[in-house]
Amino acid sequence: MFPFITIFGKTVGLYQITLLLGIFSMGVYVCRLCTKNGHDDSDGINFLLLASIGVFAGGHILYSIVNYRIFLHVIKNIGSIDSFGVFLDAVSLIWGGNIFYGGLLGGILAAVIILKKRPQYGYLLDYIAPAIPLFHFFGRIGCFFSGCCFGVESSLGCTFHNSIVEQANGINRFPVQLLEAFVNLMLFFALDFLRRKNFFSQNLIFFYLLFYSVARFFIEFLRGDSYRGYFLFLSTSQIISILIFCAVIPRIYGLIRRNPR
Repeated sequence: MFPFITIFGKTVGLYQITLLLGIFSMGVYVCRLCTKNGHDDSDGINFLLLASIGVFAGGHILYSIVNYRIFLHVIKNIGSIDSFGVFLDAVSLIWGGNIFYGGLLGGILAAVIILKKRPQYGYLLDYIAPAIPLFHFFGRIGCFFSGCCFGVESSLGCTFHNSIVEQANGINRFPVQLLEAFVNLMLFFALDFLRRKNFFSQNLIFFYLLFYSVARFFIEFLRGDSYRGYFLFLSTSQIISILIFCAVIPRIYGLIRRNPR
């Protein structure tokens, strides 16, 4: 694909561009709803900025956990001539990547802390729930351009030649990034519909977690980047999907019982 483009003599990563588009779209969506419903759009901006701290930290922390072998390599090489260089390489690799689920869980934790301090921000949850898959839609498009988060070998798909991950190159692979982008876009429209119909006020985030965890579990079978980590026959993301699904089912069951329509 095209991981980089040149603009005015400067090389820019397409992933970074799509990420910025996702952040911009998310911010515009949330702020527009704040203004439309008589709220201060600065509330939405402040909430997103504070939550982004958890997103950033969580994404990198989970990436570090999945790549624990790097730390083991550092520990084994402590005392060697180039132990400091090995340590810097490990830090550079870990902070050079992130995992979506880590960012999502980190953002949720940050949101819980914010709402404990500012419970009046609770209305923002129904705006942010659809905005998450909207952001993720652009992120997965960026993954496709970069050649990361690639799919399994398949006759249906495309061959990467300039992927930022060497393992992806030279093999025809299923475009799982585009599939997940489409799923996220549909999830955005579905959650926005529920929001407009005022279903399950301030609880849409649980429906997002339910729908996405189920979709992600099955999408993972089409992923080919096994370096992200496996336990038995399940990937790290599948295990997290199962845990999230089990955690939100009781809440959703209670909501549906109270709102049978």
